[in-house]
Amino acid sequence: MDALDVALLEALVDQPRAGALELSRTLGVARATVQARVQRLEEAGVVTGYGPDVDVTAAGFGVRAFVQLEIAQGGLEQATADLAAVPGIVEAYAVTGVGDVMCTVAAASHEGLQETLLAISRSSVVARSTSVVVLSTVVAPRVLPLLRSVPRAWPPRANPPR
Repeated sequence: MDALDVALLEALVDQPRAGALELSRTLGVARATVQARVQRLEEAGVVTGYGPDVDVTAAGFGVRAFVQLEIAQGGLEQATADLAAVPGIVEAYAVTGVGDVMCTVAAASHEGLQETLLAISRSSVVARSTSVVVLSTVVAPRVLPLLRSVPRAWPPRANPPR
């Protein structure tokens, strides 16, 4: 990725509905360049979708928690299937450390959170769970600061955005 790719991603985050022509004007590059870059970023898996981004709190699921799971040896495949069947699990990752899986959970109420935790514990491969309730968001999910943190050269034939 170069500076033009980062600028294109910034523009897409700021204006997710912008077309190639509008993006080319914003960035000061040819529309064909924008189209080729977006296609390359999609094919590389950098751009995975165009939304909509959904705020679970605004959608009525204001109780959120992180749940760390210890899984029985060799049970990750079964845990994956079991966790995917629990609607309150927003995301789950296999991790290193004491636990084996870290989940983000959302619920409409504390009772809903308890129901989700009970559903998780019903998995035959979940040996133990530890949960912490989210009080507030300190840093919302983001990627642009990371992308901007690495100095990148602007492509030689393109003019940088103004």
